[in-house]
Order: sequence, then C-alpha cells, then structure tokens
Amino acid sequence: MSRLLTITDRGLYCEAGDFYIDPWRPVPRAVVTHAHGDHLTWGCERYLVSSEGEGVTRERLGQWAQGVEAQPYGQTTTINGVSVSLHPAGHILGSAQVRVEHHGEVWVVSGDYKTDPDPTCTAWEPVRCHTFITESTFGLPIYRWPSQSQVFADINAWWAGNAAAGRVSLLFGYALGKAQRLLAGLDPSIGPILLHGAVERMTTLYREAGVRLPDTRHAMEATADANARALATRGALLIAPPSVMGSTWLRRFGELSAAFASGWMRVRGARRRRGVDAGFTLSDHVDWPQLLAAIDATGAEQVWVTHGFTDQVVRWLREQGKGAQVLPTRWGDSEADERTDIVGEPRAGSADAQAETEQSA
Repeated sequence: MSRLLTITDRGLYCEAGDFYIDPWRPVPRAVVTHAHGDHLTWGCERYLVSSEGEGVTRERLGQWAQGVEAQPYGQTTTINGVSVSLHPAGHILGSAQVRVEHHGEVWVVSGDYKTDPDPTCTAWEPVRCHTFITESTFGLPIYRWPSQSQVFADINAWWAGNAAAGRVSLLFGYALGKAQRLLAGLDPSIGPILLHGAVERMTTLYREAGVRLPDTRHAMEATADANARALATRGALLIAPPSVMGSTWLRRFGELSAAFASGWMRVRGARRRRGVDAGFTLSDHVDWPQLLAAIDATGAEQVWVTHGFTDQVVRWLREQGKGAQVLPTRWGDSEADERTDIVGEPRAGSADAQAETEQSA
C-alpha cells in the first residue's frame, strides 16, 4: 500500500488530489468531516461538506461560507483524478466519513463518529477500505455506554424532581450536536424548555434540516421581562453550553440544579471536577466495544488511530494481529483532550467559545 494520505504541518494531506481533510490551518481546498471547531478550520478557500451538514457549516464559517460546496452522502466527486465520497458518521448533523480512492487503493477518514442510533442525524454506516483512520476519544475498556433509554429516563426524572422542588434544571451540553440530541430525548410535558442563544441558533438549523424537536423558547427572550421571569422559568429546563459555567448570566434564573451530559461522566470524579449536581453518560462518540466493532466492519488492513487514547488502542490492535499506528494530531494527548473539551466543547479563546458565551442570538 502506498501513502495515499500523509500527515503534514497543515494536517492530513492527499498529494495526488491536492486537498486536505480536516486541515489544522487554512488551505486552498479542504474536505471537512463535520462542523465542530477541532475539525473545521476558518479561512480555507474551498470546503467540501455533506449536504446534510451544509447549514451548520455555513453558520460556523461566517464570512468564509462562500467557499462551501456540498454533496449528498454516497455521491462521488473527482478531485484531480482522486475519487472522493462522503458517508454518514452518525456524530452530529451532517457528520461524514471521507472515502478516498486512487488507483484501486481506498482510505476512509472517519472524523468523529458513533454507532448508537440518534434521531437528529443520519446513522453511521461501515465503509469498506484498505486503510481506516479512526478517532479514539474514548478508546479504553472502561468506556461502555449505558442504554440511551435509561439515560433519558434518568434525565427526565432529575428534571421532574427539580421542577417539583421549584428549581430550574440547568443541563450543560455542547451547542452543536449534543444539545439537539438531548432535546430529542426530553419529555416536554414536564415543563418549558429554554435554550441559550448559541444552542438556539444551532437548533433552528436542525429544524430547517427537517429534524423534529420539541418546542423551545430562547432563554433571554423568555426572561427579559422581570415580571414574567418567574412564570417563564417555573419547572423549566435550560440547555446551555459548558462555556457559561460560573457566569453571571445564570443568576437571572434563580435557584438552579446543574447537570452535565458527556461520555466523561462515565468516570468517577468527573462530575465533581465539573462542579455539577448530576452527570449523565451520553456521548456522541463510540465507546470501547463499538470502536472495535466499527474497525472490524471496515475490513481495513491498516488502522491509523488519532484523537484520544491512541497508544492504548494501537497496542490492543497490534496484539490482535492488526496493522496499526498512531496518527499525530495537533490537539495533544487524551488528558489534554479532556482539559480542552476536544470532544466537542469550544476551546477557551476560540471562535467557538466566543460565540457560545454570547448572551443573545
């Protein structure tokens, strides 16, 4: 096998096609797996994204959105003689695996992905290839997800308990992807659902893409009138990005009970470190058994492992007789990933973080 894709100081590069996949810095041509900030770089001249993800990508890119080109899942385009197609990754709305074929050699770049069903995005599908590049965000045996039905039952019970006690339920989840997945699993009969401005913007785009979600209200609009505030927040659940933790913005909602939804909640002590009352294990990434099953489903002869517990996953794969190696990433090791919220939450000082700390849409 030749090196159809190579790592450079700008990220993963296809020399034959002269394009990058999820580049780290601005490049002339980028193929993008999804619109999270650690995969979508501002300032590129051209972007190829899935049609499903076009709306959220344009929103995130702002002034650079004019360079966006979208194509449906499964459709093949040719870039300088290299065949490129996008396939569902099941991570968030529009997330894609990138299939690259040249002279009979096939590579697949997974981006971030999950195999659990999710009504807010197209389900992941295995793509056969010679070389598979996989994330490993939760690539340790300790990470095994509970059933989604139980997680959402626990979230709704927590919300109902707070409502009965006269508290507002504050649920932290990333504005793009996690927040909408949480919305899809809530029981709206418990009380009103309020959204932080950043969550509201992305939720509107999900609705425009045809995703059915319960009715919500913009948190700022619902609480703008002090006289109406008590009525608007009575028994309410507020979804906000983690970037507002500890901010004065939260004071307007009175007594709060805070919870965090993340795969990191699977580890004892994570809730305490986040400073929340409750933690719910809900991830938009594969857990350990799902990761291994996904790799097997590709039939790949070689596996490159990136974004997470890379050394541990490579060691396990090699012990099973598979060809595997670490693919370096600019984001550092798994511990740094947790500190910088690489699983989908904005890095401090980034454009994502700035957008999510805005108090109005």
